[in-house]
Amino acid sequence: MQASRWRGNLPSETTTLIGRREEVAVLRALLAGSRLVTVTGVAGVGKTRIALRAAAGLQGDFADGVWLVALSPLAEGSALPYAIAESLPLTDQAARPVTEMLAGYLAGRELLLVLDTCEHVAGECAATVEALLAAAPGLRVLATSRRSLSCRDEQVFAVEPLPVPSGSTWADGDAVALLADRAAAAVPGFAVDEHNREAMMRVCRRLEGLPLAIELAAARLRELPVERLAERLEDRFDVLGTTERKVYEADPPWHQALRTAIGWSHQLCTPAERLLWARASVFAGGIDPVAVKEVCADDRLPSWQIPQLLESLADKSILIWEPTGAGDRYRMLDTIREFGGIWLKDLGQDERLRRRHRDYYLALAREGDACWIGPDQYSWYDRMTAEHDNLRAALQFCLARPEGHAALELAGALWFFWYPCGFPKEGQHYLERALAQDREPGPARNKALWACSFVMLCQGEEALAEKLAVECLAEAERQGDAEAVLAARSAVVCSRLLAGDHARTAELARRLIDGAGDSVVVFPTLLVLNCYSLSLTVTGHHEEAIAVLERLRALCDRHGERWQRAYGDVLRAQAELAGGRAAEALAYAQAGLEVKWRLHDSVGMAMAIDVLAPAAVAAGEGERAARMLGLAEAIWDTLGKRRIGLPEVVTARQACESRVRKVLGDGAYDSAFRAGREADLDAGVAYALGGPTLR
Repeated sequence: MQASRWRGNLPSETTTLIGRREEVAVLRALLAGSRLVTVTGVAGVGKTRIALRAAAGLQGDFADGVWLVALSPLAEGSALPYAIAESLPLTDQAARPVTEMLAGYLAGRELLLVLDTCEHVAGECAATVEALLAAAPGLRVLATSRRSLSCRDEQVFAVEPLPVPSGSTWADGDAVALLADRAAAAVPGFAVDEHNREAMMRVCRRLEGLPLAIELAAARLRELPVERLAERLEDRFDVLGTTERKVYEADPPWHQALRTAIGWSHQLCTPAERLLWARASVFAGGIDPVAVKEVCADDRLPSWQIPQLLESLADKSILIWEPTGAGDRYRMLDTIREFGGIWLKDLGQDERLRRRHRDYYLALAREGDACWIGPDQYSWYDRMTAEHDNLRAALQFCLARPEGHAALELAGALWFFWYPCGFPKEGQHYLERALAQDREPGPARNKALWACSFVMLCQGEEALAEKLAVECLAEAERQGDAEAVLAARSAVVCSRLLAGDHARTAELARRLIDGAGDSVVVFPTLLVLNCYSLSLTVTGHHEEAIAVLERLRALCDRHGERWQRAYGDVLRAQAELAGGRAAEALAYAQAGLEVKWRLHDSVGMAMAIDVLAPAAVAAGEGERAARMLGLAEAIWDTLGKRRIGLPEVVTARQACESRVRKVLGDGAYDSAFRAGREADLDAGVAYALGGPTLR
């Protein structure tokens, strides 16, 4: 089972862990006495499985959960802190350095962080881990790596291959038990008997008990009996071609058994399967079949063959099939990807395929930019968040190999990913790097400037946001870039709102709204309508705010837009509540919350629940109000500047709390508040939407 959204993100096990009881027990004991334990061992030995099993058994020991951070998709160490932040229930909205933000979040928590596959970013891991451990006394770190992190007070636990039978006796080898289990999964009806028992032991001895090698070998049993498998493994090098021998000389050196198993699996693939294996190694994290067609297909590998080749590689355990609600996806184990990447370089195709990968994700970002304001926001959110690792890899490629304005174009086109989809801090990182690297004036730079202004706004840095917007506005007006002019002006409106300058906010907003037609709806116009309505509400003009929000609602509904419409519903709830209409406020706040929950928008969820609390008070439901206040507090705790930085909103929250305390009394209030604060996020939101009482 998945852990609570507040308590961890460890994946469910999909296959049986064979053996390793002693290793798991030792690892748990080490973690009880040390704040940093690194599990080391050769590729394919099972470091991750052992670490995850040990971590799962410790979930009850950490008040704030056990959190997995997968580092294998990272191409460079600078992305490490962002990967950690995005794995935690943390949506910090302050523009401070990300490592500092992580340290602040972890400082008062009891939490286990599992950093998986650290070897390629070991230096950055060591520096980050030492900084976090120094700042957070309740933090413990469990790392997996082919080598230690060389940190102070690090405990290193080396994992060995599974034991194999040393003679002709069947008893006991965990390696043989693993082969038997995976063979039964691969070949229906497979069973160990007196006829194949000796061959099973020979296979495990030849593969030296290495789990990944054994699993790859088990997949071959779909094609040939175990006796033949044992024979083919007798001479490790006779089955390998010239290229495989070159791969074996690569750095880092792989365990000979794993080299044999992967090389042999490669040799048994068809030429088309080998080529797709190599080309698909350019993907980071998940692999979308549609993307594979665009990136990997050519005259040698026709696109119509791709679906069948993907299925075939999954049957051979080269790829792992991962069905999702949006369709099939695949992933490739790190060691398998390394082999494919070395093969791709040997073919002389690495640079070309990585450019095709970049071009595909640049085109995808442009399409998402054009389609975000429309009826498919949910599917675009799902698609882009699933491609996060690949987007990051494409950006890093653009920055490492400057060509044209690709880095600016990609980072700017992803404004909807950084802002609405909830990754402002990482967006700031890539936008600032792209802007520093490419200073040539033009539309690409203008877009990156206003996109960076937006991500600074949602981190509460209105002064920096306004500075970027003003720079963008001057350049855009000089160049006649109408899109950038509108976006920059909208950013200035939002900056004035966050600065508390309501007179200037109203002046600029009215000017922009009056000049914008309703025939073409763009994000900046919708954003300004929401900002203007909030300014009107907090300054006591709630009926005027409702009129502005009616226009927003009509525009959004005409185009099927949900994200800004949901913010409009939350702001409408605030205005209705200010007008004394609690029932209407409840309905609008719940409508907004439902969308924000679906889009994992923490700010939107917290704002909606903050309105549901006083609505519950007005309806005479004090206990429910206290639970809502606790739930909102838990969400705001994952953010930086609280309650979007407006003192009027903070004051309204404090007034609601005082009122509920008077209604319930301190003891009952504290108990209900704690129940809301400690609830699982999904259960808490379901309750806020009218579900059963939290337990």
